[in-house]
Amino acid sequence: MSDLDPIDPNTALELYLADKEGTLSRSSIVSHRSRISAFVDWLDDRGITNLNELTGRLIKEYQLDGRKAGDWAPSTEKSMMTTTRVFVRWCESIEAVESGLSERVQSPSLTGDEGVRDTHLDAERAQAVLHNLDRFHYCSRAHVTLAVMWHTMARCGAVRSLDLGDYDATEQSLRFEHRPETGTPLKNKRSSERHVAVSESLAELLDDWIAHKRPDVTDEYGREPLISTKNGRVAGSTIAGYAYKYTQPCRYNRRCPLDRNPQTCEATDHNKVSSCPESVSPHPFRRGSITHWLRSDVPSPVVSDRADVSERVIEKHYDERTDQEKMEQRRGYLEDV
Repeated sequence: MSDLDPIDPNTALELYLADKEGTLSRSSIVSHRSRISAFVDWLDDRGITNLNELTGRLIKEYQLDGRKAGDWAPSTEKSMMTTTRVFVRWCESIEAVESGLSERVQSPSLTGDEGVRDTHLDAERAQAVLHNLDRFHYCSRAHVTLAVMWHTMARCGAVRSLDLGDYDATEQSLRFEHRPETGTPLKNKRSSERHVAVSESLAELLDDWIAHKRPDVTDEYGREPLISTKNGRVAGSTIAGYAYKYTQPCRYNRRCPLDRNPQTCEATDHNKVSSCPESVSPHPFRRGSITHWLRSDVPSPVVSDRADVSERVIEKHYDERTDQEKMEQRRGYLEDV
């Protein structure tokens, strides 16, 4: 202990985050701050003002307290303790805690459905987000991007891969094509290639975007992106920013469930929209859309083909329907048999 340099937990947290700025994504930085802050707050409640005092026993007590409080599902406990271990290992590197302490941080293994994420954007909220964009930001790049994402169930990378020529206004369809050599690979490579029909309302939005708003540019490969910026193809991080920004409740229904003042809340700042606890990343758009289509009685094989995901993966990772909902839908098919 005598060889350690004294440091309070909060100072260590800020130094850790500053050190990780160049190696972690913005969303990861937000997640690490949230998880490690919980640990730092727990230490503060117990009067631990110097990380030199941290022991394996204290860390285990923190883990058990989180589990007993009922706040941690198995997957939450794993992510909390894994991030805590990373933080403790970093603290070893600056001689704030004893060497080897991180090896005593235990992160549980997950089995079966314990590792399945349940974050999604339900249809009602998605429609509120899109209605707000339609009313106040019609035909903006964010409007077009999120509308395409919701209505096609496509991944973020697939949406940004679309070229101007991939939209067929006459057939009202979009073509997703695997083009790794020019910077836009698809998740499942050639098997991800498909044509997707779009609704009349989405087709009208795309027509207006192309006619009036789309920057007429090419990317670094000479391709014409469908969703373009003045500098070329829209970036994945930009798409993520749109999702985080416009799913903030204060933007689409003018109320904050956390009673924050949007005028002073830092989460409304352009570079901090992902820090809002109520906003979501692009992936929940896909999850929520898949569930919406399933709840609308669209057969699973059809959803599978349109969303480019197997029925098995849909069942395990995307389908948010309850067993009761599934039973009632099956009943509808069997009533006339």
